[in-house]
Amino acid sequence: MEKKISHSQDYDPALLEKMLFKVSKKWIAGHSNIEAINEARKSNKCGMSAILNYLGEGYTEKVQVDRSVLEYFTVLDLLRTNDIRGSISVKPTQIGLCIGYDLCLENFGKISQKAKESGHFMWIDIENSDYVEDTLSIYLRILGNNKNTGVAIQSYLRRSYSDLLHLMENSANLRIVKGAYRGEKNEAYQSNSETSQNFSRLMNVMLKESSYSGIVAIATHDSNLIDEALALSTKGSTKNLQFQLLKGVRDELKQQLVNNGYMVSEYMPYGEKWLHYSLRRLKERKRNIFLLARSLIES
Repeated sequence: MEKKISHSQDYDPALLEKMLFKVSKKWIAGHSNIEAINEARKSNKCGMSAILNYLGEGYTEKVQVDRSVLEYFTVLDLLRTNDIRGSISVKPTQIGLCIGYDLCLENFGKISQKAKESGHFMWIDIENSDYVEDTLSIYLRILGNNKNTGVAIQSYLRRSYSDLLHLMENSANLRIVKGAYRGEKNEAYQSNSETSQNFSRLMNVMLKESSYSGIVAIATHDSNLIDEALALSTKGSTKNLQFQLLKGVRDELKQQLVNNGYMVSEYMPYGEKWLHYSLRRLKERKRNIFLLARSLIES
């Protein structure tokens, strides 16, 4: 009688996670805030600033929300005591927006005040279209008390052009991103080319407005858009132009920008919620899959 072969032990889940973390260290700054600070220090030594993001989103339990708020307090203290040139970036659904607008506003107020006291900038991440209206409303209220805050806008959303004009009227600090979400045709562009065209449109509006005093952060790895921003910057556009790129992505370009005198920041997520973020990075580029496969073979 032929013996059946069991495949239940073909792989060790713990080993697979270990290998995935080995590859993921390319994009994340570790499990803990101490590891994140160490990575931020390396970024500073290369002439860049660090933007630290504690991974996590969509929280519906207040205990999760409270923990996130305390974590950002700790990170801000660590940035100050270690003399790190950096900032934080916070997702609204991480600190209460899924529970309620008022709770989220209260928590952003607390973190913003802490950031103000420690002398560091606070970015507000933007999430899917369901949360955009509340996020921008919260941001404008926080901006009234702390000018060292900024918010992201997503070029995949059709509404972003009108949002941009309103935010610019309030001297907002803005990070332009393509956006990692999807939406219905009536609210979102469906192709990358349309999203890129709208990114260019938003960027041109900001960079061609000579009187605009807010930060213009170009957060993309798209060479065409970066080249366009550089071309605009040579024509006397805002002095507050900066570039923000993910940790572990286009490192040579980052150094070129730094060497040419531009402000560059590395976006550095960290924390125990690293797996979901890393899987998203793996899906974005085939080369990342090859890195994982090589790590598995070499182990």
